[in-house]
Amino acid sequence: MIDKFKQAFQEEAREILLELESALLELNERQGDNELVGRAFRALHTIKGSGSMFGFDEIASFTHHIENAFDQVRNGRLRATTDLISLSLAAVDQIKAMLDQASGRGTADPSTSAQILEKLHTLTGGSKSTQVKEAAVIPDAPTEPAAGSARDWHLRLSPKPDMLRNGANPLILFRELRGMGTLQITAETSAVPALGEMDPQRCYIVWDMVLTGAVTAEGVRDVFIFVEDSCDLSVDAVVAQIAQPQGGEASVSAPRVERSSSGGRRASDKEAQGPTIRVAAAKLDQLVDLMGQLVTVQVRLGEIAARSEDRDIQSVAEEVGDLTAQLRENSMSMRTQPLRSTFERFKRLVFDLGRSLHKEVELSYEGGDTELDKTVIDQLNDPLMHLIRNSMDHGVELPDVRRAAGKNPTAKIHFTARHEGAQVLIRVADDGKGIDREAVRARAVERGLVAADARLSQAEIFSLILAPGFSTAREITDVSGRGVGMDVVKRNVEALRGSIEIDSQTGVGSSVTLRLPLTLAIIDGLLVRVGQTRFVMPLSDTVECVELTRQDIENAGGKHVAYIRGEVIPYIRLSEHLQIRSERPEREQVMVAETEHGRFGFVVDQVLGDHQTAIKNLGRLYRNVHVVSGATILGDGTVALILDLHRIVQAAIRTIDVVPRAHVHVPSEQLVA
Repeated sequence: MIDKFKQAFQEEAREILLELESALLELNERQGDNELVGRAFRALHTIKGSGSMFGFDEIASFTHHIENAFDQVRNGRLRATTDLISLSLAAVDQIKAMLDQASGRGTADPSTSAQILEKLHTLTGGSKSTQVKEAAVIPDAPTEPAAGSARDWHLRLSPKPDMLRNGANPLILFRELRGMGTLQITAETSAVPALGEMDPQRCYIVWDMVLTGAVTAEGVRDVFIFVEDSCDLSVDAVVAQIAQPQGGEASVSAPRVERSSSGGRRASDKEAQGPTIRVAAAKLDQLVDLMGQLVTVQVRLGEIAARSEDRDIQSVAEEVGDLTAQLRENSMSMRTQPLRSTFERFKRLVFDLGRSLHKEVELSYEGGDTELDKTVIDQLNDPLMHLIRNSMDHGVELPDVRRAAGKNPTAKIHFTARHEGAQVLIRVADDGKGIDREAVRARAVERGLVAADARLSQAEIFSLILAPGFSTAREITDVSGRGVGMDVVKRNVEALRGSIEIDSQTGVGSSVTLRLPLTLAIIDGLLVRVGQTRFVMPLSDTVECVELTRQDIENAGGKHVAYIRGEVIPYIRLSEHLQIRSERPEREQVMVAETEHGRFGFVVDQVLGDHQTAIKNLGRLYRNVHVVSGATILGDGTVALILDLHRIVQAAIRTIDVVPRAHVHVPSEQLVA
């Protein structure tokens, strides 16, 4: 049970450290913001208190010193300078190393802690011996109260049944309160049952306390941050009322309690969020895997019901289909996470790189509430990291250069995320100098990637940046120049069945857009037939389905184009592209899909209908087959391949299977039609 609580602390501590890091980076931009100071202080306070509670004494002791520094900032005795923030960020890294050491995943150098605390002593002007050698995390004796007038606070702590089971120790809380001033405690034991009826893991005592000290209600509540879900707590100011009797002499009546509203926001936030439970990621993965198997069985049941004339079987199949769809949606939503924490994580990278490169850069984002499958998010860290490093090294100019160009000396890197159907678009944009197309082209010619006289579009020139080993940098630095960054972005995004779009304007900036699937587990698809083979096309890519007759082919002069709603749509005949021998039907069907190269049609023999598709990965033997992204099991037990429409278009363009739009003559009567 203790190990379980320690693991829970480590997981929550990492989340709190991310919040602390975010608060520190924002504080560096707005150093006078007291709310940000409070956020940083509360994060440190929580790590210290909960670390001590669960036996992480070294972490608690180290964090205690950083917390003291921010307590001074909070009380106006110390300024939140860039040096203090940089030192605090180094402390965050050291706490992470301590957590890794505690979980057996690394080691934390004690000398690093000593160096940080020694520098902290210099910044705060405190006693060196106190800063470095102090062992007690929470003092047993009352300390000097904070600046300001002392006042009385009435506290009532009513533990919930699971407070002790969650590892909380009320005595540690009382010791910390006593460190804020004078504390009087009264225990109410009326709810304690007979010995034979007592649950040894439940707390039956309610405590009434009066705390006298120069503290605020928010400061008192901070002591209980880690256990606020496991108890009912009230913090009320005690105000002495002065009564004026008839005789003219003043007398002091019984003190009244003034209700504090400082905890109202916190309570309303919890009500809005509702209760939560922490579940291991492996269990969610297993749930989604079972969900995929259920989808396969449901599809098979639907096919059996379609062949049956029994109305009861058909009715049950419809109900199972509806329930499966709801269960699928709920199970997938449990594995999705907002992108906000991912974006926040990169603020630290931008801060550190800015100091290293002597550049001033601000990272911002919008669409942080956009949710994406956790398995996709986990594989996004490397691509986004390389995009940021590339922007800061190659795109963003030095402050003096930006001033000379009439720009703000502080450059901006902006993340944008939004849903588009069953896909998520993540855009990384900067306001730097842009991509030098001629330099990219010259480097590609130098390396033999393209011919010197090749005519390339802007998109084709930008796509050269993604080639393995490609870099326009002549010198290798700690940040870039080896030509592996953008190659990593390409490989990771393609492994996620996504695509990349690059855009740039000289002197204005560049942007890279990643188009990613919402999930890698279950998708909505269209089941199609080519010859005797069945394939699945992702429904998120398709726009519409139209018929293609022999007359349509003759009207196009035999070219691979169709005239649909006044637009020339190039198409790819899948039977030819996939080398499937079959007799061409009188009426074929064209599935029009949106790809990174524009709209393209895919000619199939027949569209069989919608299909809930549980994606199965192909084995290593198929790792070089790029036109398919996976496979699924159909209702009859056979396997159907899932087509990667974007890759098919890329391959078709390379082999000149598709006639470019600019070379197509469009009859006016067809456009009118």
